Amino acid sequence: MSTAERFLIALLIIFTVPWLIWRLGRTDRWAPLVVVQILLGIVLGPGVLGHWYPDYYNAVFTPEVSHALNGLAWWAVTLFVMIAGIELDLKAAWQHRRESGITAGLALGTPMLLGCGAALAMLHWPGWLTPEARPWQFVLGMGMACAVTALPILILLLEKLDILRDPLGQRILRYASLDDIAIWGVLALIVMDWERVGRQALFLLAFGLAAWLCRRLMRRVPEQDRWYLALVWLALCALGADWAGLHFMVGAFLAGAVLDAEWFNQQQMDLLRHHVLLTLMPVFFLSTGLRTGWSMGGLDVVLAAAWLLAAAVAGKLLGVHLAGRVLGWRPGEASMIGWLLQTKALIMIIFANVLLDRQIITSATFTALLLMAVASTMVTIPIVEPKLARWRQHRKS
Repeated sequence: MSTAERFLIALLIIFTVPWLIWRLGRTDRWAPLVVVQILLGIVLGPGVLGHWYPDYYNAVFTPEVSHALNGLAWWAVTLFVMIAGIELDLKAAWQHRRESGITAGLALGTPMLLGCGAALAMLHWPGWLTPEARPWQFVLGMGMACAVTALPILILLLEKLDILRDPLGQRILRYASLDDIAIWGVLALIVMDWERVGRQALFLLAFGLAAWLCRRLMRRVPEQDRWYLALVWLALCALGADWAGLHFMVGAFLAGAVLDAEWFNQQQMDLLRHHVLLTLMPVFFLSTGLRTGWSMGGLDVVLAAAWLLAAAVAGKLLGVHLAGRVLGWRPGEASMIGWLLQTKALIMIIFANVLLDRQIITSATFTALLLMAVASTMVTIPIVEPKLARWRQHRKS
């Protein structure tokens, strides 16, 4: 077979199998389509398909096909991260800065501390940290991985629960938006190349000037031109960040964060996010699965994932409950908000991909983080639905 034929076979698998599992298995309540796509990526990776059926794996996922898939995946995730940056609503967060700051700080800081503790324990066993990484990078990265909330997936879940436009849903988005900024700031610190500090300083200075010019230009041009210029701006920022020794995803987030959501039609932005998720992100999920590894042994990886999941869940719930006590929330609110902010798929997977790219974590650690992200997302809806029903009933009474 030609490389093109192998590539198209891979795409056929990517878009057919997860949809059939999701639709025929009716998994939407506990495993949204994106979760099924991520799990399929793990199954099709070298640790499962490549291990049990190496001939089939090598027949389709040749180096040429993997390179082509990676190119699509890079652009997909770059677009997705920019959209996440645009959707940050910092004005609303500033208007409710006391409540948002306390909740976001505790919801991020508590699971991060517990995650750092879990990572320190993992350092006692070889195989989780790469020789090139410094221990502080590994500990901080794992701690932040336990604290991440996936803002785009949170939006999808809030839509499913029919509370996205309610005051409660908007509160939760404010908390997640502030945490999103901290996540990317910490990631930039972790991946910073200290041998290229001069480049990074130059990039930040150039970015500040370019962002000012970009914002002036965006205000002057019609909306139809803003969409095209946003893509040019995205490619430029991603290139500059990668050249400076950061990561192109950090540049993608910065590109979106300096653009105002009000410059774009909200319905069209929602459609763009939907279409990126539909047409491009499944390729990213597969390419992510192809990077998983089980060199530590399957049981060790699963135990590490459970260890990190326990730290993430306990930390998030503890932090949000503390915020609820300080702010005097109604009964049941803290638990419900804590579980919704636990959603990790996508952003945490993107975060883990960056750590793997920068050789801070091994493929075994990456696999454990991937399993943790999937598990935390799968339990959200089944746990939150009854809590939300009780909360609504309590509010009516």
